[in-house]
Amino acid sequence: MDVKNATSYSGNGLRDWLVQRVSAIVLAAYLIFLLCFLVTHPNLTYEAWALLFSNMFMKIMTILVLLALLLHSWVGLWTVLTDYVKPAWLRGLLEVIVIVTLLGYFIWGITILWNIQGATFIY
Repeated sequence: MDVKNATSYSGNGLRDWLVQRVSAIVLAAYLIFLLCFLVTHPNLTYEAWALLFSNMFMKIMTILVLLALLLHSWVGLWTVLTDYVKPAWLRGLLEVIVIVTLLGYFIWGITILWNIQGATFIY
């Protein structure tokens, strides 16, 4: 008989812990990169910022960071909801709201990212 752990979204607390830690490292590395970019470009213009994010490597890395943020947020919010919201129907409803919201943010982020065209702007 297979018994799932009631304290884990995946049935594996180690997997949840690992998702949290790896996603936190990815988010921190991305933030450090962006901070270094901002420090090394004190007179940053919108064109330079758009040029950075129009690079395919940066787009792929940003999508990976958005995915890491989605996973990190889900594990954290799921844990909080499981610990503090006891009625199953309410917890289920809140989990659905969180999932829909996080997926909406992920799709919104990808949409914004893929609409960046580079440094050729007409004012």
